[in-house]
Amino acid sequence: MIVFGWAVFLASRSLGQGLLLTLEEHIAHFLGNRGAITTMGNSCICRDDSGTDDSVDTQQQQAENSAVPTADTRSQPRDPVRPPRRGRGPHEPRRKKQNVDGLVLDTLAVIRTLVDNDQEPPYSMITLHEMAETDEGWLDVVQSLIRVIPLEDPLGPAVITLLLDECPLPTKDALQKLTEILNLNGEVACQDSGHPAKHRNTSAVLGCLAEKLAGPASIGLLSPGILEYLLQCLKLQSHPTVMLFALIALEKFAQTSENKLTISESSISDRLVTLESWANDPDYLKRQVGFCAQWSLDNLFLKEGRQLTYEKVNLSSIRAMLNSNDVSEYLKISPHGLEARCDASSFESVRCTFCVDAGVWYYEVTVVTSGVMQIGWATRDSKFLNHEGYGIGDDEYSCAYDGCRQLIWYNARSKPHIHPCWKEGDTVGFLLDLNEKQMIFFLNGNQLPPEKQVFSSTVSGFFAAASFMSYQQCEFNFGAKPFKYPPSMKFSTFNDYAFLTAEEKIILPRHRRLALLKQVSIRENCCSLCCDEVADTQLKPCGHSDLCMDCALQLETCPLCRKEIVSRIRQISHIS
Repeated sequence: MIVFGWAVFLASRSLGQGLLLTLEEHIAHFLGNRGAITTMGNSCICRDDSGTDDSVDTQQQQAENSAVPTADTRSQPRDPVRPPRRGRGPHEPRRKKQNVDGLVLDTLAVIRTLVDNDQEPPYSMITLHEMAETDEGWLDVVQSLIRVIPLEDPLGPAVITLLLDECPLPTKDALQKLTEILNLNGEVACQDSGHPAKHRNTSAVLGCLAEKLAGPASIGLLSPGILEYLLQCLKLQSHPTVMLFALIALEKFAQTSENKLTISESSISDRLVTLESWANDPDYLKRQVGFCAQWSLDNLFLKEGRQLTYEKVNLSSIRAMLNSNDVSEYLKISPHGLEARCDASSFESVRCTFCVDAGVWYYEVTVVTSGVMQIGWATRDSKFLNHEGYGIGDDEYSCAYDGCRQLIWYNARSKPHIHPCWKEGDTVGFLLDLNEKQMIFFLNGNQLPPEKQVFSSTVSGFFAAASFMSYQQCEFNFGAKPFKYPPSMKFSTFNDYAFLTAEEKIILPRHRRLALLKQVSIRENCCSLCCDEVADTQLKPCGHSDLCMDCALQLETCPLCRKEIVSRIRQISHIS
């Protein structure tokens, strides 16, 4: 809901200012003093006063923002951190060029505070977006992201992705110029090894661009020099965070089939086999590298003679896991089904395989990365709209704990909690007491007051669930191994009561899953969403009728035309 609320507010403000400026121009022309009035009428939009310093006056901006009325956005989807890109109004000149490094650092500092629906996007982010509308400005922003984002900030790479994802697509000339400026090759990867932030940020930028671009543009960006640079960053003498983001960049380049072939021919799988052994390393940074290396070997860069992980993992003690069939599209799930990671620019979510309706239940999560994740409880009715920013705690059917921003989320509204920010290795506990209708969250055994809001909308059918911002990862324990901080009250675990067949436990790599889908025959009159039931339902008022009733009841808008669904009519004649 933050996204569209900001968009409505900014668009209305720009329109009003444009109309005011036009009116002032007519008055000025009539009075013979047009120039002075025009300058005065637009000064607050571009903040281009002649005496303005290049640095951003944060206190002044906050005061301006707090004085601005905001639109009601309660019915709109919200994004956990993503504000909309604000374009200039028809009468607005381009903003004065600011200190780009300062604007990037201001955005990084304020990104944790973007949680409420009535907040205006930070001035620093608006300015960066507008600067990036030209090739020169876009290049300035990209170079600043590489230069100033610090290594120790857990949200640094996510902010790189956030800013570049919202900026306009670069032109071919801008990409060519960036390639020339960076001048990457294997030798460059060995330079400044004592300052890994530069290489981490460079790889993050390359990965984000590979994700945004497609086809020839992505192929052109992966020059021999850039490929050599990323492969060199995977060597063991590199800093683990440099290795991690170089691997993620190669994954994203491999989304284009020609790039995938080029990368595979570089013998990358030989390097990844070594890194795969880090998947259970006590160092949480190395553990991320190992997770991504194993995932790449199973899904992208297959090595001849290597057994896929799902074929050899021991799942005999696991009776509940993350549901690979109830997950948004870009989330990575480990072969044992208990660890998840998001490396996409969207807000990815997943539920577990076991649902509870009564009693007291508990599970734990080990924090592998300390950035933005919303973890808690959700019902089947909870929405997973990854590109719109809907996750756990963003509707009335779920409630989530956010240890990075120190918030509790319910129905897209947040409130602060008293726990410190979580860090790598922390254990978060989640207790659901359906007898007393309350949820209790723990951090390393320290509990918060109970949360009860969600029970005004639903009282049963709860799943353990989580949503992940870019580059975040955690591991779940549903009772297959002892808990680190079990609560004092009596409780049950999913693993004690759930059951999965051997086939249900298998989390297939993507290429195996696609091969199975190609073998499935689909009936001519089947539902276009589930491809299982007969398409027997017509949506009103749009009239589209290629859905079954079960799928239609889960939708609020038509998937074809996006019109709101007022009613659903079963067409009896279509039933065979």
